[in-house]
Amino acid sequence: MTCIRLFRVRIAAGAALGAAAFGTPAAAADMALNSPAARTVYSWTGFYVGAHVGYGDGSLGPGTNPLPQQGFLFPPTVTGGIGGFQVGYNKEFANRFVLGVEADATFTSPTDIPRRVLAPFNSTIDYAGTLRGRVGYSFGNWMPYLTGGFAWGHSHVKVNDADGAVISEPGQYHTGWTAGAGAEFALSGNWTAKVEYEYVDLSRKTLGLAEFGMPGVAIEPRRHLLKFGLNYQFGDSPWSAAPTRTALPESDNWSVHAQTTLLPQTYPSFRAPYTGTNSLPGPGQTQMTWTTTAFLGVRLWDGGEFYFNPETAQGFGLNGTLGLAGFSNGEAQKAGAPYPKIRPQRYYFKQTFGLGGEQEELADGPNQIAGKRDIDRVTVVVGRFAVGDFFDGNSYAKDPRADFMNWAMWASAAYDFPADLPGYTRGAVVELNRKDWAVRAGLFQVPNAPNSDVLVYNTGGAVVEFEGRYSIFEQPGKLRVGIFGNRGNSGNYRQALAIEDANPRLDINDVMAGIRKDNPKYGFYLNGEQQIVQDVGLFGRLSWNDGQNEILSFTDVDRSVSGGLSIKGGRWGRPNDTIGIGGAVNGLSAAHRDFLAAGGLGLLIGDGALNYSPERIFETYYAYQVNKNLTLTADYQFITNPAYNADRGPVHIFSGRVHGEF
Repeated sequence: MTCIRLFRVRIAAGAALGAAAFGTPAAAADMALNSPAARTVYSWTGFYVGAHVGYGDGSLGPGTNPLPQQGFLFPPTVTGGIGGFQVGYNKEFANRFVLGVEADATFTSPTDIPRRVLAPFNSTIDYAGTLRGRVGYSFGNWMPYLTGGFAWGHSHVKVNDADGAVISEPGQYHTGWTAGAGAEFALSGNWTAKVEYEYVDLSRKTLGLAEFGMPGVAIEPRRHLLKFGLNYQFGDSPWSAAPTRTALPESDNWSVHAQTTLLPQTYPSFRAPYTGTNSLPGPGQTQMTWTTTAFLGVRLWDGGEFYFNPETAQGFGLNGTLGLAGFSNGEAQKAGAPYPKIRPQRYYFKQTFGLGGEQEELADGPNQIAGKRDIDRVTVVVGRFAVGDFFDGNSYAKDPRADFMNWAMWASAAYDFPADLPGYTRGAVVELNRKDWAVRAGLFQVPNAPNSDVLVYNTGGAVVEFEGRYSIFEQPGKLRVGIFGNRGNSGNYRQALAIEDANPRLDINDVMAGIRKDNPKYGFYLNGEQQIVQDVGLFGRLSWNDGQNEILSFTDVDRSVSGGLSIKGGRWGRPNDTIGIGGAVNGLSAAHRDFLAAGGLGLLIGDGALNYSPERIFETYYAYQVNKNLTLTADYQFITNPAYNADRGPVHIFSGRVHGEF
């Protein structure tokens, strides 16, 4: 649920290819060339690394009650959408035959909860890996191939109680074989694309369930996978700054970037005289999250672009992302998983209409294709994205992969922006940009219930934001003012309390679930940033919502103020390092706090009782850039009154972060 702010990777500069090299590669290879650079034949020899996405189907065997995995644009299946990574080496011979070896790992998508059929147990396949040989034939800049080899994977069974809650998840490993075919195409620079069909046959394993009063279940995975992938070709020296392979000319009509972020967090024991369903546990705990994202963009026509961001996510926030309103890890999703899960987090069209006049240069970057655009312009975006991609931006506190980690620091915490569990929605954004100001508006889908992964059209959310740009003593600054409103399936705090007061034997959370209907939530945010001197900047946010009905998407905050200081390291000889120091104070409406005090549960919090006091957060970090591709961060957070409860805490949270950009 973050707005991603990452950096680019330069595609290696390609040598120009003559038409004869594409049209008659055999003749070009045999003749003595006076100008080899102009007549070079494309070579497939060398190391490569890449990623793939796709779609799959198959079976786990009779009587296994497989969980349906999300197919996104396609029907749910045993695998649903798939994605993963590959690495390999090819050797092209003089007769054009290409022999290679490739290893890959392929992960499935999350479970399609609405289509899950309750059973005493459900089975699923977590991932499959292969080590394969490849035999291909080069037709210059494209190569068909056959592939096959060794395969392995992991499956597990979810044992359910009578209410469908998971009580155990035993798992096991499988081995087997794989075979398939595909074709790979050279694109531009050192990039190639491939399409591949693969059949994976894994061994039958029986998992005993006697301790749960059930016979064993025999799982025999069979999978059909269709993959679309991109590879970066290194040549024979993958560690060299100058690749040894032949590269094609660059194209300025598309862009490829990637990021990976590993974020472990831990806290020691803290004071906790009582613990509720959604409480942060008093004993110390350690958790870790890991995400990897590809940023793919293509220019379709003048001003028209399409972007696609598949992402794998693995791991959990502290206590499964429960126990803090200002949660400590911006990478933590409410839909955590022990194995990587693939989602197409962004796919959207972007059309820019230039209004003439002065232009500005755009550098190549994640979800940004290099070129020029009019400063005065209208931009329209339609598709799937995070609301924070276009709203509530800030130069100093916006990206938990690069700066502050706490949710109340990188976002206006009282803005309940529409989102599914990972933090994305579908909708449309329109922006009018001028040199000194911009105004933008968006309409979005909202989830069908609080903390739901299902987005619906019959209700929706809207936001309008004005951005003003100015200078104070020649130091630039920005002020953003946003007004938002959502309408979704939520319950009213006062109504739930009144029903429970009339019949104290009722559980207030059951009451709340029973009174949900289309209810509004509205509010505003102020967001400012101001450079003080070169490399030193201040930021601040103030946000508020009405606090009468349940939060749908983000976190349990009705009022929030945050701010801090960001300092680049130029003054101590580390210009790309950053120190951040900041704090936040979160609060609740009277109705919201009474609901929690009565035992109510929010999206992230609920101790069963409440001695209310505002949640206060202090955060500081140091980001150390090892090189242009790798940054290491140490982060400390001190949180008093976690989940607004003065009876519990304070909590000291220590974090590390490894962030790579490619």
